[in-house]
Amino acid sequence: MDISFVISGFAVGILVGMTGVGGGSLMTPLLTLIFGINPSVAVGTDLAFASITKTAGTVTHRVRGTVRWDIVRLLCYGALPAAVVAAIALKQFGALDKEIGQVIRYSIAGSVMLTVVALLFKKKMLAWITAHPERQLQGRTLAIATVVAGAVLGTLVTVSSIGAGAVGATLLVLMYPQLSSAEVAGTDIAYAVPLTAIAAVGHWWLGSINWMLLLTLLVGSVPGITIGAWFARAVPERILRGMLAMTLMGVAAKLIA
Repeated sequence: MDISFVISGFAVGILVGMTGVGGGSLMTPLLTLIFGINPSVAVGTDLAFASITKTAGTVTHRVRGTVRWDIVRLLCYGALPAAVVAAIALKQFGALDKEIGQVIRYSIAGSVMLTVVALLFKKKMLAWITAHPERQLQGRTLAIATVVAGAVLGTLVTVSSIGAGAVGATLLVLMYPQLSSAEVAGTDIAYAVPLTAIAAVGHWWLGSINWMLLLTLLVGSVPGITIGAWFARAVPERILRGMLAMTLMGVAAKLIA
């Protein structure tokens, strides 16, 4: 068991526990940039990692009654078929090929930048949509928008393993501003479980999951998330998210370069 992967899992776990941002935004670029792991393998392993960790989170939110299952259902209508189509496309074009690996690398960079936007501007976007209730979607239009959002997230997550965390939560806030913070978190985690599971199965089919790497990451991340959640209240959220956004922008620039 490579201790460097355990330490990396622990460090990412602490950041996830403190900020609530999905581990994919941090783990996948880390595996690609620092350890030189094939982008497709990094994505597939992280998706398997996410499907395990998010299942535990969903159980907790279900017990607390903070999951809007009607919204989860609509998101899955779009996300799950999109994940299957994206996996088939990766298989068709050769997910482990060098050229496709570069495309995946760019998709990771784009997803990271979307996460940065979500981190920095979520409150401002929510304030704007709250101040303009006439712009809020309703009824059938809202349902269709939710399915489309799910399809976009399903594609992003399957190709880059990033998008189900901060980006998904931001879309939920914009489409359903009446949800409480706990409901946003619970709903975002709940729909991500079947999405990451199907995407992970797709990458297993592609042969792009490193099971030993997955185990070492879990060994480090589980205590890391626990410790990060414990210290989350000690550091102002604004400072944490600002530092994380700056780190992710640097990651995106390195991925593109």
